[in-house]
Amino acid sequence: MKDHRPLRTLEAIVVVLFTLQAVRVLFSVLFGIIYEAVFEGLFGIGTAVTGGVLLLALLAPLLAPRERQCLRWTLLGTACIAALARIPMTLDNPTIRLWSSLVIVAEGGLYIACLLRESPASFVPATLAALAADQLLRAAGQTFDVTLRSSWWPLLAVLWLALTVVSAKACALASLLKDAQTETPRVRLSWAGGLALGSFLFLQTSLLGFPNALARWSKSNYSILTPALLLVTILPLLPLVRNGIEQLRARLGISGKVWGGSLLALALAGLVVGYLLTGWVAAGGLLLTQLAVLLSLRHVVEDRPLDQPERIHVWLTTGLLFFLVINFIYAFAFTYAYTLAFFRGMGLPIVLAAALLATLPTLLRAKEPMLPPAPPLPRPTPLLPWGKVWQMVQIGGLIGLVVLAAVFARPPAKHLRVPYDVIRVGTYNIHYGYGTFWHFNLEEMARTIEESGADIVALQEVDTGRITSYGVDDALWLARRLGMQVVYQPTVEYLTGVALLSRIPVEDSGGWLLTSHEEQTGMAWAQVRTATSMLNAYGLWLGLSADERARQIEDALGKLDLASGTPLVLGGDFNSTPGSPTYQRLTAAGLIDPFAVLGREPAYSSPAINPTEHIDFVWVRGLEPMDAQVLLSLASDHRMVIIEARIP
Repeated sequence: MKDHRPLRTLEAIVVVLFTLQAVRVLFSVLFGIIYEAVFEGLFGIGTAVTGGVLLLALLAPLLAPRERQCLRWTLLGTACIAALARIPMTLDNPTIRLWSSLVIVAEGGLYIACLLRESPASFVPATLAALAADQLLRAAGQTFDVTLRSSWWPLLAVLWLALTVVSAKACALASLLKDAQTETPRVRLSWAGGLALGSFLFLQTSLLGFPNALARWSKSNYSILTPALLLVTILPLLPLVRNGIEQLRARLGISGKVWGGSLLALALAGLVVGYLLTGWVAAGGLLLTQLAVLLSLRHVVEDRPLDQPERIHVWLTTGLLFFLVINFIYAFAFTYAYTLAFFRGMGLPIVLAAALLATLPTLLRAKEPMLPPAPPLPRPTPLLPWGKVWQMVQIGGLIGLVVLAAVFARPPAKHLRVPYDVIRVGTYNIHYGYGTFWHFNLEEMARTIEESGADIVALQEVDTGRITSYGVDDALWLARRLGMQVVYQPTVEYLTGVALLSRIPVEDSGGWLLTSHEEQTGMAWAQVRTATSMLNAYGLWLGLSADERARQIEDALGKLDLASGTPLVLGGDFNSTPGSPTYQRLTAAGLIDPFAVLGREPAYSSPAINPTEHIDFVWVRGLEPMDAQVLLSLASDHRMVIIEARIP
């Protein structure tokens, strides 16, 4: 009789993948809702209802049945519903994405609770394969998941039909098997296991699963880290690797306690190295953390024979609720200036706590008394002959996937130029990639920059790997989309900052943090070579209060190369209007506002819809202003400012 488990594993891969994608979409949409509630005072009944439905979605695993036949039908139903809800998530509509992602999270949680009872051995390989697939899809979109584009809905509809057939077949095969032939569950999910699963999900969706986030933490090359991370993610899937680890442990006499402690220590040490150091030493530390966390996963859910099956759904739900809580806590590390000042600089401790909880079951397992072994499982019929040929197929498949990731992540050709007489410079607050009404508008922003003809663009409010902005690296995505070079200066937890895009070849670059008592800000710098001279380009974002701006503008002026007489441009969101102390200080330092020199009317740039303030500027020194304008694009919540100047 045919074995249902390969079909079950295939089904689980798709459902876990959709759940990972839905989690990312859900937190991105929630970011807009919470932002409006906190900063715009728009908390209302809709916000409260959304919060209530979110909690209900995370409580869905509590509905998991115990009876085996009900489990099979629930697996079939939740898989089909999750796949169906995945189709409308391709539409860039915050409301549609909110409700479809909530449905998928609820169905995905219920599905996993049933899977851990009916076919627990499928969970770990399905999760690792789903993580790898997710990495490939985001690499194909230059850090933005390509399946979130509207053009993908027909393919997802076909996938839904295929998954329905696979799920129905798996359910039918499982129902035909006698109880003696069915898999005896070997999972005992404890409180530690539930917290470990929540921590694992947090780490994968906030840092370890994003090669762009690892690249920003370690200041390493994204194009190399992408295939490297995929390799590390897939390796624990291979029986050759798992067996090799077990054989090595046996030869060295490494006990379970030592092994668990080693994985825990490796995970923590890798994060510290990745956070505090730079380059490939830091990147290597983060990759080792990912490997330790992945190796720990099987100890979380494949521990001992099941002794209290009714608690699987309870501890899984606990883990999902903990995932929600730790995500909100981590968000405070980015928004400490507007929430709790205590969380400033707390990003690393929070991630370390998650890594500790994710690997803790490997240590706790070693301390527990051994229980009687479970009855042996029936051997499934292998899909291909086992042995060296199958091992070669596995290795070949692994190499193929890693090469594919490298191809996806390779930098596209740049379209650079060396200007001779005229240069166009812009500044653009891109609002983390969102428009005023929280549509994710990076493509529209790219078209705005493209149509402006800008040679250099200063960017503000740039996210480079946060779950609240789809995990996208805004700076890298825009640079690759436009064929420009990018200089990024992180300001908060490595994953938010300012950037410069340049179509002129960059000779040197750098950046600095500016004195900040509220939200940390910074300034990026790039030195470019025109046909006749060098040019220094700077981009910054100044704080919201007058005292902050007074300190920061002095810092910024101290970084500008004013003594050498080299021409410079300084673009940014200054949060200051013409005539303000900040404006006057820049004028006194010898910088020129092209709008003022050219006698233009005040250039209102904020907000994008019905703007009332002129707070976005491009200042120049050593250049002759020729034109200055504010573009009409509404892609962001600010309008782009562009100036044109003659090079001496």
